[in-house]
Amino acid sequence: MAIIPDEKDWTWVLERPCPECGFRAGKATPATVATTIPALLPRWVSALRRAGAEERSNPDIWSVLEYGAHVRDVFEVFCARLELMLREDNPTFENWDQDQAALDGNYGSLDPEGVASELVANGMDAAAAFGAVDPELWDRRGLRSNGAEFTVVTLAGYFLHDVVHHLHDINA
Repeated sequence: MAIIPDEKDWTWVLERPCPECGFRAGKATPATVATTIPALLPRWVSALRRAGAEERSNPDIWSVLEYGAHVRDVFEVFCARLELMLREDNPTFENWDQDQAALDGNYGSLDPEGVASELVANGMDAAAAFGAVDPELWDRRGLRSNGAEFTVVTLAGYFLHDVVHHLHDINA
């Protein structure tokens, strides 16, 4: 069975706590990302090393491996969006179809140890990128392709929620 595409607009997490994972994205800053991501990475590595990480517990829900590959790519996507916001005035982010990325990247057939290594490297890069942003630049803006507006601060919270929420999804 195919994965059911997630077509929800998750920007509401910037205004209230997520009822599923409990994360408060509205309280996050780029500095929060810089310290939180490195602390979360061991949980991802541990989950990817579980026996059966490549197996789906339900045919229409990603496996731990697929979630890990997704988060590995989330780190890259949000680094690129952050860099664009710092380089250009009010840029529009290129649309990223996470479900298509999973198909194109054949996430389910990847090596869990390789994904763990790449996830850690990308996560550390993302932490460093957000941590390097001068607070004077935290109000810079960018637009998602659907018109949702972000500042560097709200992008940080939205991004960090994704990483935390998926740890909740895989019980890590």
